[in-house]
Amino acid sequence: MTARIRRTAAVTVAAGLLLSAGAAAPALAATGGAPPGVHQARQIGVVAKVTAFYDQYLSAVNGTNPNMDPTEVRNEFLTPELNARLDAWAEENGADPVFRAQNTPQSREVHYEGSGAGSATVIVTEHFGDSTIDVRYRVPLAGGRITDLKDAP
Repeated sequence: MTARIRRTAAVTVAAGLLLSAGAAAPALAATGGAPPGVHQARQIGVVAKVTAFYDQYLSAVNGTNPNMDPTEVRNEFLTPELNARLDAWAEENGADPVFRAQNTPQSREVHYEGSGAGSATVIVTEHFGDSTIDVRYRVPLAGGRITDLKDAP
């Protein structure tokens, strides 16, 4: 486990504990039966997962991830079904299937969009000089690998 993953995991756990400490029971109905702190911790968790995947993948593509190549990063974070769809997308579009571009982004922003049916949507806004691309990720709220990745609608 790299220092970045350990640091991300520690921040996620600490944030979850802080958020759940202030949870109020009356808000259970508004959050689908889960205490608000748990709901917020899940939001932080899915954003942290997508951020960890994205940053490790970018490092692997740039050759600066000493532990994994891009395929290994994808295999660790993405479902096999998603990997197969991304391979097909790359072949059809002649571009990196994660970045949705032929080059690597200069920077990125990651934020939670919403959740439903047991999954959350996290948006990565990639910055390429004068242009940006929004890529939507689907992540199970209960944990597990990223199940979908697609362009903005």
